[in-house]
Amino acid sequence: MKVPSDIEIAQSAELRPIVGIAEKLGIGEDDLELYGRYKAKISPAVWERVKNNPDGKLILVTAITPTPAGEGKTTTTVGLSQALAKLGQKVSFAIREPSLGPSFGVKGGAAGGGYSQVIPMEDINLHFTGDLHAITTAHNLIAAMIDNSLQQGNELNLDPRRIVWRRVMDLNERALRSIILGLGGKANGVPRESGFDITVASEIMAILCLSTDLMDLKERIRKIVIGYTYDGKAVTAGDIGAAGSAAVLLKDAVKPNLVQTLEGVPAFIHGGPFANIAHGCNSLQATRLGLKLSDYFVTEAGFGADLGAEKFLDIKCRLGGLTPSAVVIVATVRALKMHGGRKKTELAQEDLAALEKGMTNLEKHIENIASFGLPAVVAINRFPTDTEAELALVEEKCSRLGASVALSEVWEKGGDGGLDLGRKVMEACERRSSFRFLYEASLSPKEKIGKIAREIYGAAGVTYTDQAEKDLAQIHELGKDGLLVCMAKTQYSLSDDPALLGRPEGFTVTVREVRLSAGAGFLVAITGSVMTMPGLPKKPAALSIDIDEKGRITGLF
Repeated sequence: MKVPSDIEIAQSAELRPIVGIAEKLGIGEDDLELYGRYKAKISPAVWERVKNNPDGKLILVTAITPTPAGEGKTTTTVGLSQALAKLGQKVSFAIREPSLGPSFGVKGGAAGGGYSQVIPMEDINLHFTGDLHAITTAHNLIAAMIDNSLQQGNELNLDPRRIVWRRVMDLNERALRSIILGLGGKANGVPRESGFDITVASEIMAILCLSTDLMDLKERIRKIVIGYTYDGKAVTAGDIGAAGSAAVLLKDAVKPNLVQTLEGVPAFIHGGPFANIAHGCNSLQATRLGLKLSDYFVTEAGFGADLGAEKFLDIKCRLGGLTPSAVVIVATVRALKMHGGRKKTELAQEDLAALEKGMTNLEKHIENIASFGLPAVVAINRFPTDTEAELALVEEKCSRLGASVALSEVWEKGGDGGLDLGRKVMEACERRSSFRFLYEASLSPKEKIGKIAREIYGAAGVTYTDQAEKDLAQIHELGKDGLLVCMAKTQYSLSDDPALLGRPEGFTVTVREVRLSAGAGFLVAITGSVMTMPGLPKKPAALSIDIDEKGRITGLF
């Protein structure tokens, strides 16, 4: 059966009024701030009403190391939630808000696919409820106030050479990675070097996703270190006087968004940090709310388990007091064969040798989840070219490692294609777990980075550039050694070299820079050649996206 494109499926779907979707969770119309008929923000009053409810089961969806062959993590998250609903469970889930960078770049949207999508898909992948624009504006307001402080006499004694707060935009734009500000004479500001990051890498994004409420968000913004004085003292957004006004711009963005799946399952979509350059999880507020309103709550973390899952477990769960019940690791036979050395053009051919070689990547991710004391279920996102022998090999290998396996056909069949997965996830949630963090916060930054690199990535060691050493010395002087660590690393390899597929060994991770995100509560260790402002590919998705006279969008994923 030929399945229509994602956008064709989404455009032909019958959307239910969001008021009815909210009622499934016990949320009334008065608790909603409507953005049309099919999208809404949830009032903070709902949390106050349900915060003493018992938590449902928390299920994390992660994946093997991504390849161009595709894995389908978001599709699995949506499909699993639909399957649990079909199995009679009260369920909701949360994913991140898509960034316009990938939507118009190379990766595409982030609303699932096939018959396991969140809708209205076009809105979600474009401007949605304006949260990312609000984050962009709040971030750039702080930047404008910094440069205005320099212009108006520099009472804070800021060293223009040591201002670390860059600007952001929600598009891929390599030409803005490094810029010079303030050209054109005295009236146009103080000339200095700076640059742009993508909005999802902003500390404001991380803060919004880790805040418990608006006041917590404002306090975290106040702690942001934006630069240093000529004598080396830290200057914060609070010192600049920007915390209150930035929080005002975020007063609506801080509220979780509610939409629905094709099958009418409630979906929270809130916050959108990338997992390769940020912590890669949806907002803590949406997660906590969903846990109080559901028997099963499913969420995802970006990219492979070495990135998003590690950060979800070590950062979000620690800061939010969360305890997962089970983890789903999404894999495809196609992707595993790529990890085993086959080219993308060769993946339709059965190749048990390449599959077995590539299984080492999945093996490492299973081991990593086990190291956190959590049960794992491997979801094989089935493709038509998968052979019975290949599927049997994956199941045999996973069983030896103590992980149950389920074939997932949620892309083609929606919730019906995930019933076996749903049952096995429910079984996993009943198993005894001994959830634990990878590291103690009291360790030094180098000790924390070393544990992540060696135990999660499989590295032989870590090296630091002179710049990274200077950054760590400054962090120590500021008394911030106790902050958590958020690794910025390529998503395409367990190592910091995107060319090393499978399960590389003997490699060294290079930390080239360490950024202080005091408001978010972590240090960002930037490794290898990873960029905090991506560029567009030679043929970006934007070339194929169009709209007709009736407002019908084409080419969007």
